[in-house]
Amino acid sequence: MSIKIGQVGVGHLGERHCAALQQINDTELVGIFDINQEKCKKVSSQYKTRAFNSLSSLIKEVDALVVAVPTRHHHEIVKKALEEDRHVFVEKPITTYVHEAEQLVELAEKRQVILQVGHVERFNPAILALSGQKLAPMFIEAHRLSTFDPRGTDVAVVLDLMIHDLDLILHLVESPLVKIDASGVAVISSEIDIANARLQFANGCVANVTASRISLKKMRKMRLLQKDAYIGVDFLNRSTEVFRLVNPSEIHDMDPSLIMDQFSTFSGKNILHQKFTNQDSQINPLKLELEAFVKSIQTGQPPLVDGKVAMEVLRVANKIIQIIEGQKTHLQS
Repeated sequence: MSIKIGQVGVGHLGERHCAALQQINDTELVGIFDINQEKCKKVSSQYKTRAFNSLSSLIKEVDALVVAVPTRHHHEIVKKALEEDRHVFVEKPITTYVHEAEQLVELAEKRQVILQVGHVERFNPAILALSGQKLAPMFIEAHRLSTFDPRGTDVAVVLDLMIHDLDLILHLVESPLVKIDASGVAVISSEIDIANARLQFANGCVANVTASRISLKKMRKMRLLQKDAYIGVDFLNRSTEVFRLVNPSEIHDMDPSLIMDQFSTFSGKNILHQKFTNQDSQINPLKLELEAFVKSIQTGQPPLVDGKVAMEVLRVANKIIQIIEGQKTHLQS
């Protein structure tokens, strides 16, 4: 049975959602809604779907809603859909404030519908390549730098860019977060444009995270260090490199080209070098996460990033913003 889906918001990201939805099996893009009705009609014509003139009329015609609007509107729109027992996929961050997210999570549970949040890097081939690796990181360094683009400046860079890495770090480190240090500054917009945060976990792991939207070039990289291993992730190039110390007994059946110089000072261990690269343009992480959303609706299984997971990421992001804003207040007093 085909799942009827409606799209709210047809800006830059919204159009990408429309294109992806039309490529997914067992779905029908019933229509779209945007407060900019001229743009809405133009996009509806392009994707051969219906332009609705109100949110409520669209909700009535669908089983699920995909929401790609400015963050400040997330709570209002998602709440309306959940109250009508509609499944919802909403772009990250789930909301601007934690209390809004708490309300949506509670409502989704009460109505027994799927609430998935678009933390798309979970579906990046560079991250998917780690699924077969034994991970226990003790130090993480992440850099997410972007050139300036007015889109997204309605929120701090912590909610715009850094939140991708916060989600991944909280997912990878299986230990409670115990301490946050942070600094940042607004340079071009009225919100924080560059930020750095240091996260410390109960198991001793430390993560150093930097995000900027005023850089000269893009960079989206993460480095993970753990006992006997270094892992480098390049999100832009969709590549992952793993350097791991292994005993000679472990390498007999391995490709010799993967084995690097022997470490005589480390009891004869060898360096195993693996590189995973997938630049296939046909692999679309956004499509993958929407396919996962559809599968969750069909099976009733919770999504990879549900409302609860996204809410905890938002909680950390808001704490970082509060720390930075508190420093500014202190300096001005």
